[in-house]
Amino acid sequence: MKRVLIVDDHSSIRKMIRLALSNRFALEEAGNADVAYAQILAERPDGIVLDVMMPGSMNGFQLCERIKRDRALALMHVVLITACGQIEDQELGRAVGADAYFVKPFSPLALARHLGEALRIGPDGRAA
Repeated sequence: MKRVLIVDDHSSIRKMIRLALSNRFALEEAGNADVAYAQILAERPDGIVLDVMMPGSMNGFQLCERIKRDRALALMHVVLITACGQIEDQELGRAVGADAYFVKPFSPLALARHLGEALRIGPDGRAA
C-alpha cells in the first residue's frame, strides 16, 4: 500500500483528508513542516499532502522546495493545499516543484482521486 503524509497545522483538516484517503493509502500525519521533514527523511512516503501556511521554521512552499531539490526525495509526489488561491501563489507552487495545487476549500474526494491517479492506486488501494 502506498504511503501518504498529511501535513497541516489544523487537526480538523488532517481528519477530513484522512477520512477521504484512509481506504486507499497508509497514512501518517504531521502538524508542521519541521516535524514533517523529519518524518519524510525517516519514512520516505510516496506522497505528501502539504498545507502552505503553518507555524514553525518553514512553510509548505519552503518544505516543498527542500524536498524537490534533494535527489533522494525529489520523486515524492507533493500536493500543496492552501487558502492562498491567487495566481502568484499558484505560480510559486509550481516554481518550488509542487506536483499539484488545491485551493481551500477543496474536495477531499478530488484529492483522493488525484493521488490515486498520480500514485497509480485503484479504488481498492491496490496498484492499478
